[in-house]
Amino acid sequence: MPHRIAAGIIVLDPEDRVALVRHVKPGAYDFWVAPGGGVEDGEDLLDAARREALEEAGLAIGEARLVAIEQLYGPKGKTHQVKHWFFARGAAQSLASDASSRTIELIVETRWLAREELERKIVFPPFLLDDFWKALAAGFPEIVIMPMRVMTFE
Repeated sequence: MPHRIAAGIIVLDPEDRVALVRHVKPGAYDFWVAPGGGVEDGEDLLDAARREALEEAGLAIGEARLVAIEQLYGPKGKTHQVKHWFFARGAAQSLASDASSRTIELIVETRWLAREELERKIVFPPFLLDDFWKALAAGFPEIVIMPMRVMTFE
């Protein structure tokens, strides 16, 4: 079974809206996710998260901290992925993915979404629906280890 190391970043603007990208493959999936993806050879985890934020949402990220680790596995043993989620605050700015990300990853939209808007959408990591906000309010006293879950979309 192949293993994949990944990094993503949850970015909040001053109004506590989260930067998310929407991936759509008609007839297969339609979901929102914080920017993230695979770590490249020799790349630092935080650098990977910053690169993904720039590629997928047009966000230049400065300081960030590791707040959660997510483990996913693919159906039929295709992949085991460990994703490291960082957190950063950013300025309210226009979001846009680069052309290659839009094409390769089927990104159709990037938006700042308020917490209450997430409830009506398929959102990844699921941690964003509730536990993230509790950890944020508590000041992220520890790194959250999310339960193992099956990757719904590959």
